[in-house]
Amino acid sequence: MTNQLAMSTAPHSRRLPNLKVLAESALLIVLIYAVMAVVYVSVQPSALSPYAIEALLNNSLPLMLAAAGATFVILQGGFDLSVAGIISLVNVVIAVMPVDGPLGALANLGVALSIGIAVGAVNGFLVAGLRIQAIAATLATMIVCQGAALLILGAPGGYVPDFMVYDLTGSVFGVPVALVIILAVIALWSLYRRTDAGRNLLAVGQDRKAAGLSGINVERTEFFSFVWAGAFYALAAYMLAAQTSTGSPSAGEPFLLLSFAAVALGGTAFGGGRGGVTASLFGAATLTLMQKVLFALGVSSFYTGVIQGLIMILAVLFAAAVRYAVRSRRVA
Repeated sequence: MTNQLAMSTAPHSRRLPNLKVLAESALLIVLIYAVMAVVYVSVQPSALSPYAIEALLNNSLPLMLAAAGATFVILQGGFDLSVAGIISLVNVVIAVMPVDGPLGALANLGVALSIGIAVGAVNGFLVAGLRIQAIAATLATMIVCQGAALLILGAPGGYVPDFMVYDLTGSVFGVPVALVIILAVIALWSLYRRTDAGRNLLAVGQDRKAAGLSGINVERTEFFSFVWAGAFYALAAYMLAAQTSTGSPSAGEPFLLLSFAAVALGGTAFGGGRGGVTASLFGAATLTLMQKVLFALGVSSFYTGVIQGLIMILAVLFAAAVRYAVRSRRVA
């Protein structure tokens, strides 16, 4: 009888950890991306060429960085609409201050990060310090940033230094620069989530009141989540300028919805407390790859948005089903 019981429960115990890993890590969205990549290669064999891989990574990188920034705010239960404004503002600032060479690119990066961090700090002060609703506060800063972008550059144009355009979108010793940046962000998040600040971020998202009672400085955690977000939005704008070789006062508008879509596709809970930057990176990469797959299949652009939305719904529903299965087996 004991042996029979052990045999009946052993498979259950082996399956549960696997489901838990699938539900609580970036594994699910990585699998979805892998499936999408297989489909893409099957219909577009040239996708495996070094040039095509480099181009795909470059195309994906700005959205990946924007989604990474949004994830920091969403993990603590917040919301940030300023992504569009920050990207537009940083993009035009870079386009009107052409300083070439490696030192020029470094100077542009410093200016970009300064703008992003400053706007993020304003968002954090309004939300965490003055207790203004996040949607209202970040909508206001988005409008201000977009207005400032129009004042700086009234129409698409400007000039982006050649070093940024060619060197930052190319390869180093055969490795795409975009891939190096992606791996650096993943490594940074892996380290950050193991620090007290990273654990506090998730704790605040899970239960703000309980986190405060346990001694966590909720306001500081909330403030710095917006600062991190602003920095990543600035990086997204920086790499976008390098790819487009020009500036546009409306450059950030497409990122407003796509960044949240990438976070959702990655499985991060919009209520906070569950998810991570790595999953959001793959969510953004999947959205970009999805567009290329649909184009390669000859799907009309009129249907692209509809199909993307349906695939996102299916992915989110599947993730929810996996998490429900994990909870049901825990109860059982």
